[in-house]
Amino acid sequence: MSHPEDLAPATIAVTSGRPEPTPGAPVNPPLVLTSTYVADGPTNYARVDQPTWTPFEEAVGALEGGEALVFSSGMAATAAVLSLFAHGAIVVAPAAAYNGVVVTLTERAARGDLEVRWVDVTDPDAVLAACQGADLLWLESPTNPLLDLADLPTLIRGAREAGVVVAVDNTFATPLLQRPLADGADLVVHSATKYLSGHSDVILGVVVAAPDEDGRLLREQLARHRTLHGAIAGPFETWLALRGLRTLAVRFERACANAAVIAERCAAHPAVRRTRYPGLGAMVSIEVGSIKRAEALAATTRLWSNSTSLGGVESQLERRRRQPGEPETTPDDLVRLSVGIEDVADLWADLEVALDALPT
Repeated sequence: MSHPEDLAPATIAVTSGRPEPTPGAPVNPPLVLTSTYVADGPTNYARVDQPTWTPFEEAVGALEGGEALVFSSGMAATAAVLSLFAHGAIVVAPAAAYNGVVVTLTERAARGDLEVRWVDVTDPDAVLAACQGADLLWLESPTNPLLDLADLPTLIRGAREAGVVVAVDNTFATPLLQRPLADGADLVVHSATKYLSGHSDVILGVVVAAPDEDGRLLREQLARHRTLHGAIAGPFETWLALRGLRTLAVRFERACANAAVIAERCAAHPAVRRTRYPGLGAMVSIEVGSIKRAEALAATTRLWSNSTSLGGVESQLERRRRQPGEPETTPDDLVRLSVGIEDVADLWADLEVALDALPT
């Protein structure tokens, strides 16, 4: 078989992390359920390593072009990255970002653990100015839930020139749309709960380190954090995530195509005050004029699930500011749409009925 760098991402998602194709071998890696191992082997306890982790880490690492570590959740992966930086470190982060990240950084700053410089990632000059003297630049693109785009190559290059470690949350774009490590980022983070696994049935995170000496050192530190803090993924969840990863390309292609149609039709609907869609990906955010209207919209669709996650095969929507800790940068009336793989005519018909019925 060709090396992963010679293959398209859709092929890598299907072929990576499989057993050697020897006669009689299984095509799929097995699920191994054990906590302990017989002495004198490479591993003696499953908090340190599990054979079910390896195929998933190989596959995600091949997709992102680095070396992956699986964690128990996306926030566990995020916490591991933040653990790399000593007390008093300076972190540059988007003012409009995933609320778990915003809350974590805000609380750590309030305790004096970190200094946080909040930035607008759409303003490269301001971001790079904030990077002077900083230790970590944390990026999202598109951002959650405003769907702003950052100029990743420019920001990564400028931050690295300033001696700043760069971590990019690539959950929304996936490695099918962008590979930040190829632009020079040190680390990529995913909530693998979302598009990578894709079926709303696991909680999982992953960090991918750059395939250079600095990246390998970071990966070693992250692996030690995972072991000592117990932020380990269950083997069954990891096995399910790898199973879901096999269909990432076809799922994401369909979801992105649906999202483009939904965004266009939302932008033309009189009940929608603003449509946020970056022209890529499967996420759309709309603003409908008031909290009451946003809550009514989320409560009256039949096909769209009023729920808080994203990236599954099913379409979901929610008013984001109802979530504890959601940043004030998120408008009160913003409804985030995670567009799934259902028939787009059915999705729009359901959403249109709900939009038409909104109170004036």
